[in-house]
Amino acid sequence: MTATILITGFGPFPGAPFNPSEPLALELARRRHPAFAGVRRVAHVFRVTYEAVDTELPALIAREKPAALVMFGLAARTKHVRIETRARNVVTRILPDADGQIRTAANIAPGAPVALSLRAPAHRLLLAALASGVPAALSHDAGRYICNYLCWRAAETAGAGTLRVAAFIHVPKVRRAQVQRPRAALTLDDLARAGEAIVRTALAAARPFGADKPPIP
Repeated sequence: MTATILITGFGPFPGAPFNPSEPLALELARRRHPAFAGVRRVAHVFRVTYEAVDTELPALIAREKPAALVMFGLAARTKHVRIETRARNVVTRILPDADGQIRTAANIAPGAPVALSLRAPAHRLLLAALASGVPAALSHDAGRYICNYLCWRAAETAGAGTLRVAAFIHVPKVRRAQVQRPRAALTLDDLARAGEAIVRTALAAARPFGADKPPIP
């Protein structure tokens, strides 16, 4: 059976005209590695809007039927890769999305739990990222913006049994030009190296593909 992994990123949004998660998702869908033999990788870039997440995520899951979903987003204030462990049932009522829309409700799903765990082997993903030489840490707070909103919708989907693995990774800002960069700054190459290790680990956790079992912890 050919396995499918869905790799997503986000486009630009107010305050972030360059979002590294977009080229990162596209790069990870085409990188070569023996672990990707027999694996179909599908990249998708969401517009940074609530409507895009609500419309496109269910359509992607239904059409592609991925065994694993690995999502990437930008955390502009962090300096390392963050492996998210849960989605919070909160949403900002201050920041507009890329369409200028502001949510009026304080919660994503009123009456639902305050948080949903992501179905992902977080510690294994963390070790994979660190082994690539890129600084990384676990995170229990995906924020209040569209990244957290996508986390929540993906966690709902995984909870319904549609996905074996659903992981969300926050990445820091990077310099588009890699010349004369600050020593501590990460580049897209760094993110691609860590991202590839994370994707390979997510694939391993999703095996056996299509089986009705939880992911390997």
